[in-house]
Amino acid sequence: MSRSTSRTTEAALPHSAVTADDLDRAVQLAVSVLRQAPPTAWDARAGSLEWDCWETVEHLSDDLFAYAVQLGPRRPPLERNVPFVWESRRAGGPANAVHADRTAGPAGLLQVLEASGALLVAMVRTTPPKVRAHHVFGVSDPAGFAAMGAVETLVHTHDLTEGLGLDWNPPADLCARVLARLFPDVPDADDPWRALLWATGRAELAGQPRRTTWRWDASVRG
Repeated sequence: MSRSTSRTTEAALPHSAVTADDLDRAVQLAVSVLRQAPPTAWDARAGSLEWDCWETVEHLSDDLFAYAVQLGPRRPPLERNVPFVWESRRAGGPANAVHADRTAGPAGLLQVLEASGALLVAMVRTTPPKVRAHHVFGVSDPAGFAAMGAVETLVHTHDLTEGLGLDWNPPADLCARVLARLFPDVPDADDPWRALLWATGRAELAGQPRRTTWRWDASVRG
C-alpha cells in the first residue's frame, strides 16, 4: 500500500467530509487560544473533568498521537489498538503514552500538542481513503480519524478554556462537519458548536435532555 503526499484523496472526498485541513485548523486554533493562558494557570481543573489543565493537554496530545499510530501500519489492526503502553502518572490521572516534560513549561506542553496534531494530520493526508483501522467506537477510515481528532480537540479545548478562564468559540462549519460524521443521531441545530457540546455531555440544548452518557459512531457509512 503506497502513500502519496498529494491532496488528491482529499479533493475526492464528499464536501461534508472532515479532512486533514479541518483537523489542522482545529489544532492550530486550539494552540493559539491556549497560548494566551498565564503560566501559573495550568494546575487548575479543566472544566468538568477530573484532570488539571496540564494533564488534559497531555491527554489530548495522546489522543491525536494514538489516532495517528493506529493508521500507521501497512495493515492497520481492525480488532485492537496498536499496542503502545498507556499509563497514568497518578491515581485518577489520564492513561497516556504521551507525556510532556514539565521543565519545558507551558510552551513545551503546547509544542507537544501541536506536534501530536501534526502527526495525525500527516497520516490522514497520506493514507488512502479505503484504509480501515480499529477504534472502540467503530472501525473507521482516515476521514473518521480526522473527525475524531477534531472533536477531541474542540471539546477538550472547551474544557481547558473553562479552567484557564479563556474564550473559545470554534468555527460553526467545522463543528457541523464533525457532527455530521460522528453524531448522525444529533438533530440539526442553528448553533453547531452548542450542539456538539450537548452531544458530548457538556451543555444543555433546547428541547433535549442533557446527556449523561454519550459516544460517537466512528464507523464508515455509505
